[in-house]
Amino acid sequence: MKENSLMDKNCKDHWEGIYKTKIPTEVGWYQADPKQSLDLIAAAGIGRTQKIIDIGGGASLLVDKLMEKGFEDVTVLDISPAALNQAKSRLGKNAQKISWIEADITGFEPDRKFDLWHDRAVFHFLTDADDRKKYVKVMNLAVAPGGHLIIATFALDGPPKCSGLEVVRYSPESLAKEIGRNFELKDAVEELHVTPSGMPQKFIYCRFKRRKG
Repeated sequence: MKENSLMDKNCKDHWEGIYKTKIPTEVGWYQADPKQSLDLIAAAGIGRTQKIIDIGGGASLLVDKLMEKGFEDVTVLDISPAALNQAKSRLGKNAQKISWIEADITGFEPDRKFDLWHDRAVFHFLTDADDRKKYVKVMNLAVAPGGHLIIATFALDGPPKCSGLEVVRYSPESLAKEIGRNFELKDAVEELHVTPSGMPQKFIYCRFKRRKG
């Protein structure tokens, strides 16, 4: 299903079109309170000066909540400049405190290590096995030994599509297999997300810890 490849220019255009034609509260993945993500970040126990990267963070409110909690080193990566600009506009002067990266995660070249990698609803769009391998390669380069990985995807009984694109649905076990042996599964929780249009979507959230050595 190469049409879902994030490396495909048409896919970038797809996300740009969404963020240019819809306000953030209209997109299906909008959350006023990213509670599950925040709970798992708290469970990771990282310090306020440690490095966090939010993959596909776009216009998500997670960055706002992390700043409110005192986290000082937050990076937001997204393929869509329109999504990043929405977040920057919302944060105003505080946007200067955040590192913003416009990039396709499957081709991202990290120049630093992160203590926590967060991804809500990016990985499940990678329907092409080669793209998943590229994602995992980048992740292994970016996450520090002993660092944490939080990934949320549609559950096995979640929707087969999102935003008009096919997705891959996961159980904690199948997601762990994709992530590989460098990471140990620590937590797995379910969430029933209700979109702004009222549609229920079942997610799984998994927290992994990178093995040392």
